[in-house]
Amino acid sequence: MNKTVNINLGGFFFHIDEVAYQKLKRYLASISNSLSEDSAGKNEIIADIEARISELLSEKITDARQVVNESDIEDIIAIMGQPEDYADAEEGYSDASYSYQRSTNTGKKLFRDGEDKFLGGVASGIAHYFNIDTIWIRLGMLALFFSAGVGVLIYIIFWILLPEAKTTAEKLQMEGEPVNIDNIERKIREELKSTSENFKDFANNASEKIKKGANEFSEKMASNFPVKAKKNNGLQDFLDTIGKIFLVLFKFIGKFIGIILVFVAAAVILSLIVGGFSVGSFEILNINGEFINYPDFLHDATLPKWLLTLALFILVGIPFIILFVLGLRILSSNVKQLTKTTSLSLLGIWLVALIIMAFTGVEFGTKHAKNGKFVEKTDLNVSPKDTLTVKIVNDDLLFYQENVRRRYGKERIEVNGETITYSNDVNLNIKKSITNNAYAVIQKKSNGRSRIDANNSAEKIRYDYKINENELILNAFFLSNIGNIYKDEQVTITVYLPEATNIYLDESVKYFLNDVKNSTKMYKRDMATHYFIMTNQKLKCTDCSIKNEKEELKKV
Repeated sequence: MNKTVNINLGGFFFHIDEVAYQKLKRYLASISNSLSEDSAGKNEIIADIEARISELLSEKITDARQVVNESDIEDIIAIMGQPEDYADAEEGYSDASYSYQRSTNTGKKLFRDGEDKFLGGVASGIAHYFNIDTIWIRLGMLALFFSAGVGVLIYIIFWILLPEAKTTAEKLQMEGEPVNIDNIERKIREELKSTSENFKDFANNASEKIKKGANEFSEKMASNFPVKAKKNNGLQDFLDTIGKIFLVLFKFIGKFIGIILVFVAAAVILSLIVGGFSVGSFEILNINGEFINYPDFLHDATLPKWLLTLALFILVGIPFIILFVLGLRILSSNVKQLTKTTSLSLLGIWLVALIIMAFTGVEFGTKHAKNGKFVEKTDLNVSPKDTLTVKIVNDDLLFYQENVRRRYGKERIEVNGETITYSNDVNLNIKKSITNNAYAVIQKKSNGRSRIDANNSAEKIRYDYKINENELILNAFFLSNIGNIYKDEQVTITVYLPEATNIYLDESVKYFLNDVKNSTKMYKRDMATHYFIMTNQKLKCTDCSIKNEKEELKKV
C-alpha cells in the first residue's frame, strides 16, 4: 500500500501516490539542474513546464478523488521529453525500468494571438491554425463584414469563444509545435532575447537623445548667459509655478481632445458597422428600394454596388480607426501604436478604395457631361370656334399624391417587377403659333457621356398624353430607367395656338405652368380655372372681370 501526497502543481491540487511523487520530483529536479548554468528565464521556464504537466494530468484525472499513479507520470514524461536531451544537463534523469520516447504530436489548437492583434487577435490566431498570412484572413473578415453583414457577428463570436494564447505552452500549441521542455525553453529564451534587445536599443537611443539634448542646452545657455546666473528669487518661483499650471492645463486639454477623438471615431465606426450590417442583410433578403439609399454616383456604375459600398466604408472607416487609436494613446500610455505591418496594410487597403471611388467619380462625371433631347410633335384639331381644355392627371396606382404638383425629386417605384424612376418634373408652356394650326411639342431632356448617348437616354423617357376631341390630357409624371435616377431629366410640353383660339386651363395645371404670358399680367398659378384667347402676341383672359365682380358681391 503506497502513501498519497497532496501537491500544488501549476495552480491545481492533485492526489499522487508516493512512488509517482518521487518520480515526478526527480524529473523536475533534473530539468532544473539542466537549466542551472543559465539562470535567465529559468523560473519562467520551470513554471511553464509545471503548468503544462498540470494541464496533461487534468486531462487524465477526471475525478477529483482519483490518485495520480506512476504510469500517469510515465505518460507525462513521454510527452514532455527527457532532460538528457539538453547538452548542458548536470544531472540526467533516467529510470532503468523504463525507456521513454519523445512525443512528436504537433496537433494545433485554435487560440487568439495576443501579440499580433488588431482588435482581439482572432484573425492572426486563425492564420496560425491554417498556416497562412494574417492579412488574407483580415481581408476575408472585412469582405464578410461589408458584403454579407455578418462579419462583425462572426468576429465577436470567435472573440468570445476563443481563449487568448498567454502561456508558452498555449503559444506552442497555437503554432502547432510539440509542447515539451526543449520547445518551452527555446520559446521563452527567444522572447527574453527579443525583449532584452528591444530594451537595450531603447536605452541606447534614449541615452543618446538625452546626451545630445544636454549638450545643446548647455551650449545655448553658455551663449545666451555668459555671466554666472543669479540665484532664483521670488519672481522666478512665481514664473515656475505659472509654468507648472500651464503644463497641467495643456495636459488636461490633451486628455479632453483624446476623449473627443475616441467618442467621435467610435460613433462613426459604430455607424459604419450598423450601416454595413443593415445593407448586407437587406441585400441577402432581397430588400431594396427605399430601405437602401445609395449615393448618387453608385447608380448606373460599371463596378458592382457591393464593391462600391465596401470601398466607401473603407475610405471613411480607416481614417476614423486611426483617430480612435490616436485618442486611446492620448488617454493612456499603455496603448500600443499600430505595428508597421498593420499600418502599411491599412494604407494599402485605403489607397485601393480611394482608386475605386476616384474611378467611379470620374465615370459618373463623364456620364453627365453632355445634354441631349428628344422632340416629338402632335397636331391639335381645334378650330377658332372651339375651346381647347388642358388638364394634367396623375396615376395614383403608380405613386399617390394628395395634391398633384411639379416636384424636382425622383422616386423609386415598382412596375411589373421592374424598379424604375418616377418624376413630376413636367413643365407646361403656352405660346402663339406661327402657323394657322394648333399643335403640341413634347420635349424630353437627359444627360449622357456623349451627345448621342444623351439623346438616346432622352428618347427612352416614357411620357404619355391623350387627345380627346377638344381636350388635351397630359400626364403629371414621366418614367425613366433606374440608372438615370440622378440624371437631370425633364419633360416640357409647349402648346402652340393660332390667333383667336380659345383655351381653358383646368385647376390641375396650376403647379405645372412655366412659360405662359398674359396681357393682364396675372400670376401663373392664378391663371388656372380661367378662359383665355390667344391674341397676336399673348393670352388674354376673357372671364377675369366677371369672376372679379362675383367675388366682390360675395364679400358684400
